[in-house]
Amino acid sequence: MSTGQHEPHACDAAVSLAFSILGKRWNGMIIDALGGGPASFTALRRTVGGISDAVLSDRLAELTDAMLLSRSVDPGPPVTVTYALTSSGEQLLPVLQQLGQWASENLALNKKP
Repeated sequence: MSTGQHEPHACDAAVSLAFSILGKRWNGMIIDALGGGPASFTALRRTVGGISDAVLSDRLAELTDAMLLSRSVDPGPPVTVTYALTSSGEQLLPVLQQLGQWASENLALNKKP
């Protein structure tokens, strides 16, 4: 019997898992940057300004492990590594856009009460 309600524990676990990945600094920006198509490490570093190589490398590995990105290696020469959104990663793009819109309307730091 379905009442249209959700199991709070299962929902909380899913939301917690999502935010454990998306709540990390840079992850949303990396996903957004790849919304324009596949990119190399160097292109991502330029697009996501201010991120160090070490942090970008860690975040790309984490997002790949979460199956939000795919990583392909062209043996070259020179060797090139390209990252792209998976189907799951692509599904996040409208969600991130909506979250950004909500944040700009509701979390503006310069809003006065």
